Amino acid sequence: MGRQILVVLLAVIALRAPFLHQAIQGDDLFYLYGAEHAQIDPLHPNHAHYAFQGRMVSMQGHPHPPLNAWFLAALLALFRDVKEVPFHAAYVLFSCIAGLSALALARRFSPHPLLATLLFLATPVFIVNGNSLESDVPFLAFWLLSIALYVRAVDRVSLALLVAACLAMALAALAAYQSIVLVPILLLYGRKWRPAWVAAFTVPLILVIWQMYERYSIGALPATVLAGYMQSYGLQEMALKLKNAVALTGHLGWLVCPILWIPGLSAAPFALAAMIYDWNPLFWISIAVGVGILIWCVRHWREFLAQWILIFYAAALVLFFAGSARYLLPIALPVAILATQHRLKPVPLGGGTSFTLCGIAGSAVLGLCLAIVNYQHWDGYREFARSLPAANDRVWVNADWGFRFYLEQEGGLPLMQGQAVHPGEIVVSSTLGGPVKISGARAVIAEKTITSAIPLRLVSIDANSGWSSASFGLRPFAIARADIDRVRAERLLERKPSVSLLPMNAPQAEQQIVSGIYSLEDGKYRWTGARADILLKSPSPSAIAIVHLYIPDAAPARTVTVLIEGLAVAHQTYGGPGSYKLTTSAAKIAGDSATLTIAVDKTFSAPGDQRQLGLILTQVELAPER
Repeated sequence: MGRQILVVLLAVIALRAPFLHQAIQGDDLFYLYGAEHAQIDPLHPNHAHYAFQGRMVSMQGHPHPPLNAWFLAALLALFRDVKEVPFHAAYVLFSCIAGLSALALARRFSPHPLLATLLFLATPVFIVNGNSLESDVPFLAFWLLSIALYVRAVDRVSLALLVAACLAMALAALAAYQSIVLVPILLLYGRKWRPAWVAAFTVPLILVIWQMYERYSIGALPATVLAGYMQSYGLQEMALKLKNAVALTGHLGWLVCPILWIPGLSAAPFALAAMIYDWNPLFWISIAVGVGILIWCVRHWREFLAQWILIFYAAALVLFFAGSARYLLPIALPVAILATQHRLKPVPLGGGTSFTLCGIAGSAVLGLCLAIVNYQHWDGYREFARSLPAANDRVWVNADWGFRFYLEQEGGLPLMQGQAVHPGEIVVSSTLGGPVKISGARAVIAEKTITSAIPLRLVSIDANSGWSSASFGLRPFAIARADIDRVRAERLLERKPSVSLLPMNAPQAEQQIVSGIYSLEDGKYRWTGARADILLKSPSPSAIAIVHLYIPDAAPARTVTVLIEGLAVAHQTYGGPGSYKLTTSAAKIAGDSATLTIAVDKTFSAPGDQRQLGLILTQVELAPER
């Protein structure tokens, strides 16, 4: 037993040590905002506010309770700044807890516990996502620890172990909402022992206590705030749920090396169906293997590991929307154990061990290659941010993720929807993740193509790889050399409007729109946000504005304010939806151009559309005073 523990710990360290200098990546940024807020409000790290896809949001609606933010807050208080190496070194603790918990469960359920544990550690998603500062591996650690202690407590009828399991469940509950899925899984194992039956409800109890604590602290339930964001961002739409289901099934096929599931041919029809959708063998093999695992679990549904996989997979279809590989980390271990428990059973021990070792090696090689590509992706952002020349002008960051973290360290500010960017200011954008559309002439200051010599992609511009999100594609990862991302810093140039009468479909529109107006639709109109700024040529020293607008039935906006060069020239309230022509009073114009501003009192978001919408514009004009 001692040797097995040592092997597991050494394996974890070997996987993590090469990536301690991993750049801040993905959603690390948002947890760090919570950690920073905890320095002034340690009991409420989730009360931080930050920009997300061009909109200000509250972390009260974040899909994870505050455990991970608290841990980062402790590191931030200790080191006084975000430092990649010590922060990632501290997170190795969670990988060790997960590895040792996996070993304890494998000793209970697998004839080859060490091999099963190593197969779990070699899972590509464990290798890749264990190098982030997100909550996935901390949650996984306490998830597995909860189940390991609970199973041991039930087997030994030990109240002491059951109390320890409850403590682990409490930590899992504070790490992720999906910890609620522990309840049915544990009930199936311990339902015959009443104390175990009661202990299985620890997670919902902790979540209710935390929700009530937040309710009396801020006047709102975090779950309610989260539900509001889910609705406004359209994250629970059926199209997204279907993509989520397909992507998760493909990721399931790669939790262990697919060669360990070759005997399961029952999913061949699903492989053919997947082939019709996407000819790429990686996709249809992934779907076939994933469905094969599910079919096997359904056929053996009375077994605890099969129940564990089926329950969590079903919950993942309901709870999640992005189809990310990391969502399936909680079932990586039972899949690994089943690969040793059942698929090797008919094979002599020597041959079976060799076969499993090949599977471990295959998974580890793939996982390490993907981890290197991931490292190069986020390190490319870090290098680009630090290579930009110092600028006296304001720098706007048109991106989220770790890219924004490094630019904010250099003084950048997040670019918001409807944000006016003035001539001389700099916008730094990501092709892969720039949420805000910028109009107007720009001069490139610096640019960089981020790529990797390894022909694998977790996410990229054109590779149809959905490792992080099904919005980028449905393949679990891609075998490709496509550019991962292209980033550039651009200085906004002085705008010279050429017309004073500007239909929204005019060729000059993109040049003269400053901010707050979205792309052309149906070839004739554009939506505004809460505030729209348009640069128009001045027809005379004194001019009026004529605005042709339409308020749709779904739009709550009723009051429209128009300004010329910051001076209010109209404030009109309309009784209901319809088409209107708004003519303003006159304003003095000093130069040969003027900024026309159109503001509305209310905005809304349509289902599946993250934009904040005000009203529809068809044409604007500056005309001589009559």
